[in-house]
Amino acid sequence: MNPTKQLFITLFLVVFVTVAGCRKTSTPTQSVAPQTPTIATAPEQYHHPEGGSVPAVEVKYFKGSIGSSLGLQMKLVRNGDQLSGNYFYQKAGKKIDLRGSVDKEGNLLLDEFDAGGKQTGSFKGLWTPDPEDGQITIAGNWSKPSTDKGSDKKTAFSVHEEPIAFGGGAELVAKQIKENNKKLNYEVDAEYPQLSGSTNPNAEKFNQAARSSVTKKIGVFKAEMTAPEAEELPGESMASDITIGYTVALAQDDLVSIKFEVGSYYRGAAHPNSYSEVLNFDLKNGKTVKLSDLFKPGTKYLQAISSYCVKDLKKQSKAKGADGVLDDSSIESGAAPSAKNYQSWTIKKKGLGINFDSYQVGPYAAGPQYVLVPYAAIKDLINVDGPIGQFVK
Repeated sequence: MNPTKQLFITLFLVVFVTVAGCRKTSTPTQSVAPQTPTIATAPEQYHHPEGGSVPAVEVKYFKGSIGSSLGLQMKLVRNGDQLSGNYFYQKAGKKIDLRGSVDKEGNLLLDEFDAGGKQTGSFKGLWTPDPEDGQITIAGNWSKPSTDKGSDKKTAFSVHEEPIAFGGGAELVAKQIKENNKKLNYEVDAEYPQLSGSTNPNAEKFNQAARSSVTKKIGVFKAEMTAPEAEELPGESMASDITIGYTVALAQDDLVSIKFEVGSYYRGAAHPNSYSEVLNFDLKNGKTVKLSDLFKPGTKYLQAISSYCVKDLKKQSKAKGADGVLDDSSIESGAAPSAKNYQSWTIKKKGLGINFDSYQVGPYAAGPQYVLVPYAAIKDLINVDGPIGQFVK
């Protein structure tokens, strides 16, 4: 081979190898670091509070009492084992900040602080889920800070979670009516819910319906207290009274279901009288909900509900043994498929709550009875476009 040509080929090979080596070192293979899931994009298991994964943030509302009768409402935000929120006494209405924690065994500690950040007390108790519906009960004692005089004194408290799931900052607030008329010897102690902070134009319609339901009962009671026959009773007789409380069965942006418990005593009576009344309100359309609104037109929904209730009440009575004082004839009469027997009912996520007042399906000693009719038992009758259709779709 020509020496000049051979030299040229050798130089070409050297240059080629050098360039190839430079290209290889200048473009290293990239490694992609694994992404850490966030709460917004993580799969479901990262929202579970166990196993060291990221817990979901939960907002819970509670209602109960502290001491002998002082009512309070509490809002808590739970993030893992950390708690924050506020509470207020229904009589005062001023919110008090809370911060604390709850451990795996349910031991709870909540410290309260005034507007200036000074600790003013502590709640210590147990965070206990209900085995059936998972709703939380917190019970324990409140005390002053250890640095304050009288910190060794404790006041018992108990609050129960309400199934409230409003969006946009709306809340249900308890309003109270208390009267003590010494001249006519009667007392009034009532409370009713009011929707606060809602942008729903139908919120005030619900508020009016709830307020009116209670004030009408009080008005009837007070009218009876001024009747001539009431004045004829001896002055030393026990005072007459009316007590009205409520329980939230469901509260969400389109639907609210409330059960009122009414108790009254009239001077000279053998025993108190009690009954339940409900307010089921369609916030979407701004109107109260009738039982018939839940079902397809023409369906025999009362027969289906009655059949389930009769069987369940008999089962409950049998399970109580000697304490089950309900007899079959009373059950079959008081839970028969007639509209008057099914006026007290509430809407829950898992079914319809049917309330049977004292005397309805048994003697006074048996007290009120309750049956939850699961939606699965009446699914074929439910109007899927109605208020409870969302729970069976």
